[in-house]
Amino acid sequence: MARRKKSSGFEDMLDLLALLPWWICVALAAASYVFLHGLAVVPPTAELAGRPSDMVVATVQKGLIFGLASIGQYLLPLMCLIAAAMSAWRRKQRKALVSTVAQAQDAAALDGISWREFELLVGEAYRLQGFRIIELGGNGPDGGVDLVLLKGSEKFLVQCKQWKAQRVGVATVRELYGVMAARGATGGFVVTSGRFSNDARDFARGRNISLVDGHQLFAMVQQARQSLVKGPKAAHASGTPAAAPARAAVATAAATAPAAPAAPSLAPAPPACPRCSAAMELRTARQGAHAGKSFWGCSTFPGCRGTLAAA
Repeated sequence: MARRKKSSGFEDMLDLLALLPWWICVALAAASYVFLHGLAVVPPTAELAGRPSDMVVATVQKGLIFGLASIGQYLLPLMCLIAAAMSAWRRKQRKALVSTVAQAQDAAALDGISWREFELLVGEAYRLQGFRIIELGGNGPDGGVDLVLLKGSEKFLVQCKQWKAQRVGVATVRELYGVMAARGATGGFVVTSGRFSNDARDFARGRNISLVDGHQLFAMVQQARQSLVKGPKAAHASGTPAAAPARAAVATAAATAPAAPAAPSLAPAPPACPRCSAAMELRTARQGAHAGKSFWGCSTFPGCRGTLAAA
């Protein structure tokens, strides 16, 4: 994604707090005021026994604590309340963004939003599937990772590429794979509004990396909108009317996706997912009773968790 402007420590703290739900920020505001107010009412010149030098040091320490608490009892709660407002606004913005894109006729709507909105959209689509989201924005020592998805003990890394003029190449997928190995991630996702090169798809096959192109992302957004309207159960239930638009969009994406290069005769042809009809990818189980064994997994995972045993 695009590089972000440098920000102050105050702005960084606000952004960090705003990642929390708004009600937690409000609770932190109340707790910080009660705690700091208790320190602010302690007289800085209390009677102390001992050597004069110790009394001076203790008096200075109490005076410093008193001064910081006197300011902090208002500043810190105010910061938490501002962060609560930012968190609530961002939540509303994400829901509105999901609804707007999902109501579009096709995936071309993804090209009409900003890179920041694209990142928010991807995060919200995964959030509504039960993941906890950590937004990184592609800066820092994380190899361009924009989002971290958490579910239980599993951690997934996400790169967002809103590329309109070119396909996402194999270099991007290799970069994410290296970061996954370094950070011990369960899997990874590269999400783009466009398409992937054949080399990128070949490299990702069997490596616990899911490549989500514009059509698949559009289907995910439609499914996410159903969870907002009908609730999470309706969005994930197979065979229900709420899930039909998402299944149809995924099937359309699979049908219109460019054909991959002809595989050697010994390589099995990718089957269609038994749950959503999307193309499947050959993967290797990393944990559990089947660790080390190959299986077919849906290319839209975790939006769809369909699997088939590999021959």
